[in-house]
Amino acid sequence: MKVALIGATGLVGSTMLRLLEERNFPITELFPVASERSLGKTVSFNGKEYPVMLAADAIAQKPQLALFSAGGGPSLEMAPLFAEVGCYVIDNSSAWRMDPSKKLIVPEVNGDALTKEDRIIANPNCSTIQMVMVLKPLHDKYRIKRVVVSTYQSITGTGQKAVEEMMNQRQGGTAIDVYPYPIDLNLIPQIDVFLENGYTKEEMKMVLETCKIMRDNDIKVTATCVRVPVMGGHSESVNIEFANDYELADVRNILSYAPGVVLQDNAAIKEYPMPLYATAKDEVFVGRLRRDESQPNSLNCWIVADNLRKGAATNAIQIAELLHGNGWIG
Repeated sequence: MKVALIGATGLVGSTMLRLLEERNFPITELFPVASERSLGKTVSFNGKEYPVMLAADAIAQKPQLALFSAGGGPSLEMAPLFAEVGCYVIDNSSAWRMDPSKKLIVPEVNGDALTKEDRIIANPNCSTIQMVMVLKPLHDKYRIKRVVVSTYQSITGTGQKAVEEMMNQRQGGTAIDVYPYPIDLNLIPQIDVFLENGYTKEEMKMVLETCKIMRDNDIKVTATCVRVPVMGGHSESVNIEFANDYELADVRNILSYAPGVVLQDNAAIKEYPMPLYATAKDEVFVGRLRRDESQPNSLNCWIVADNLRKGAATNAIQIAELLHGNGWIG
């Protein structure tokens, strides 16, 4: 199994390496790829150091699998080149997500949509992934009409420079390079650029990706995405309106058996999901379940996940495991 990792030196890329080790993914040859400024560096995998290489050199090795975490531009340019040599590409950027010819996959939700012919596969937005993990089993039972979500997104979603900037501000520094305002002791209600409709690109990702993954364009979604000075993971306050009424006990039972979801919902002992405790975990955590008393057939909940794991690296590797399990690679 020859595997290329594009963006190997970044936060998500390094998380992918750790997960490939942890999950014992059957790699025989690893080709870590980064930009020219990273040449000369090495990455560690299974006790061995691998020199960073350029994409062209990795393509020449004809890998069976390429994991991309290098941004939309490199993905648009290089993913087709890897696919042309018979490689399966799993891309973590937004480049291919809304391409109607490409699958947008969360294995527990719509992994059955994959076919052997899907050479370029899109990994969804981190905030979308954790939300649809909870929505899907509830949609199957009650049919979701509308979702209102507000996110509280970790700075790790922006990258290592954002982490360094926040820690610098925490020590009294005043540099503002990554975000338009200080992030320490602050919240910034803007993630990505503003669009003509007044929403940010991140917010519209959640709207459009949710419908595509759930395979239901009738689900109405509206989102407000906020960057918060947190490092452990993303949190979401989600209001769900169903077509049919429900019992809270049934909702808890459904979510307690949902694959990849952990129910943490006991107000009596102050049990609820928090990003500090979701750090380095692969599951999606859900709690604060309660009926919306202002609207019929509606539910409030709180969803938390490590955005570098299930929100990015874990989901990508789970897709790779699907490909391997189906006998298409390795």
